[in-house]
Amino acid sequence: MKKESWFISFFRYQVAAITATLADFLVLILLTEVFNVWYVYSTAIGALAGAIVNFNLCRYWAFCNSKNKFKHQVFRYVLVSAGSLVLNTFFVFIFTDFAHINYSISKVITALMVAFFYNYTLQRFFVFKK
Repeated sequence: MKKESWFISFFRYQVAAITATLADFLVLILLTEVFNVWYVYSTAIGALAGAIVNFNLCRYWAFCNSKNKFKHQVFRYVLVSAGSLVLNTFFVFIFTDFAHINYSISKVITALMVAFFYNYTLQRFFVFKK
């Protein structure tokens, strides 16, 4: 199989990340606005839902040429996702409670920061490395 370019890999990851983020935000808003769950809990549950969507899209589409075995990918993904969950929850809380930014705006700011500085790099070179 032909080795894919960095651009293709990055583009596929972005599509996977956007799809996972949509799932994350949908769960967050649904739980908070419809079911009146505290936004901090909703943020964590939404991040978990997004992580499940993201793993599947990355494993089977974005980084499908990875040589790592499934159980190794799962273990590494759980580590990276746990860090992502902590970062997402912590920064949404800080931005909302201390900077007095609406939780949904806090979530957007946080999601962009975590995606840019943390998720892609660790998934590409640690979880789904070739």
